[in-house]
Amino acid sequence: MSVALTRRRFLAASAATAGLLAAGNLQAAPFKTTLKKALIGTPDEKTLTAWKAAGFDGIEVSRQWDVPLDKASAARELAKSLSMEIHALLFGWAKFNHPDEAVVAGDVAQVKQALAATQAYGGSALLLVPCRLEAKVDMPQPWDFDIEFDEETSHVTRVVAGDNGPYAAYIAEQNRATDASRKAVEALIPVAEKTGVVIALENVWNNFWVKPKLAANFVASFGSPWVKAYYDIGNHVKYAKPQEWLETLGDLIVKIHVKDFEVDKSHAQGGKFVDIRDGDVDWPAVRKCIDQIGYNGYMTIEGSGGLSVEERSRRLDAIIAGK
Repeated sequence: MSVALTRRRFLAASAATAGLLAAGNLQAAPFKTTLKKALIGTPDEKTLTAWKAAGFDGIEVSRQWDVPLDKASAARELAKSLSMEIHALLFGWAKFNHPDEAVVAGDVAQVKQALAATQAYGGSALLLVPCRLEAKVDMPQPWDFDIEFDEETSHVTRVVAGDNGPYAAYIAEQNRATDASRKAVEALIPVAEKTGVVIALENVWNNFWVKPKLAANFVASFGSPWVKAYYDIGNHVKYAKPQEWLETLGDLIVKIHVKDFEVDKSHAQGGKFVDIRDGDVDWPAVRKCIDQIGYNGYMTIEGSGGLSVEERSRRLDAIIAGK
């Protein structure tokens, strides 16, 4: 075969491919990972039908962890009949660092119930925030954190460069919370294994585990496939870029929340949450990182409720496309 003929065939094939792309008959595939779309809400027929029509694949159930198991199973079947999936359950805050052991035991019991409910819903993960800082102590500004910690215990030894005296009480609370949370979560692992539901620890504004390396070390310290990370893209932007969080957490990530944040050092909270694609998150860089760590799964929008369901779907499509 002549070089000229080979070149003609190549050009013809290229032109045909371009025509298919223009016609919408062939999608470019720049990423090797597959991402699904979801929102957080109540799995009733009206909601599921509307979200399916808008282009979503599934739903994360919000806080309905104490639902009767037969009702959760019925919701699973309803979603399935509408070609939707209940992929996770949001439990939210626990009080595993509470000084009263009875309070801790009560929350552990509730999470056990939530794991059973997640199984009945057909979900694969339960979003759990193990505790939050309740004590009135001084903390560094988000951008001043410079954490060092013991990799064996996840205990923090410093939170800023230089004098840590002003933050001694915070360091003590961080380490106490780590030990208390580990004890509680370890007690839950057998239930997670029995139900087949992953305990997904979320990075959230609880003022603990605020840097990627510390958060990853804590999650990995359980050494269990039943304890993973629920990574929220918009949370902790003020502490580190989402790309750093993604690269550091890596294959510890089992689910992803989609939010956006606008950093403002003059703001009391270090900035504010905004609609997705309206903040400081570099979405093309985030999509590239998601691909690099090999995450396949749900991208669940949390917030952006001022936008229509259709607009949220369009914006998430753009994020998944790497735009």
